[in-house]
Amino acid sequence: MKILLIEDEKKLVETLRMSLTENGYIADIAIDGISGLQLSSETQYDLIVLDIGLPDIDGFEVLRRIRHQDRVPVMILSARTSVEDRVRGLQQGADDYLLKPFALSEFQARVQALSRRTSSDELGMGQNVLKVHDLELDILRRRVSRAGRRIELTAKEFNLLTFLLRRHGEIVSRLVLAEQVWDMNFNSNTNVVEVAIRRLRAKIDDPFPVKLLHTVRGMGYTIEHRGSKIK
Repeated sequence: MKILLIEDEKKLVETLRMSLTENGYIADIAIDGISGLQLSSETQYDLIVLDIGLPDIDGFEVLRRIRHQDRVPVMILSARTSVEDRVRGLQQGADDYLLKPFALSEFQARVQALSRRTSSDELGMGQNVLKVHDLELDILRRRVSRAGRRIELTAKEFNLLTFLLRRHGEIVSRLVLAEQVWDMNFNSNTNVVEVAIRRLRAKIDDPFPVKLLHTVRGMGYTIEHRGSKIK
């Protein structure tokens, strides 16, 4: 999941980026509205975190311009506590409004909630067939095949594979998988993710010469075609 942080408080934005990175997200930073709008127009983000009190353009104007061209989820950050400001932000198209100061745990929880909501929307309205190399997943029919051969997966394995394919080429951490696929708080003593990855790999990779599901040591897992027969 790729996130854009538009925030001019340097200490805060670096803290947020570090927190997101540690949880398996990719985060870009813009310290003013102009650069934020430029980045949002050049890159497809899964979420934009937007401060209202920017030094050049009012955050509400940035939101208006973003909404003119994109439906990407937007979370507003603001020290403005009035009901009027919160209502204005939501009416102009924001998906969430988080008041400063806030705890990092609440910020992460809201990011995860928006991520789940976006994933659900995509399942209903987005691309129905996901494909990497000769691996194909049909969301509506709940069918998986590789090289034309049908592969039977459990419901959890299917959800895990869908999540990884939607983030094709991205490294997804064990923490993010535990939270997004199992909807559980990550426990370092729990090996549910490793077990599921091992079983999924046995079905979609082991019988085939080209490996697609890769472990990135110390970081997580990714699905991509590397043009190699080595895992």
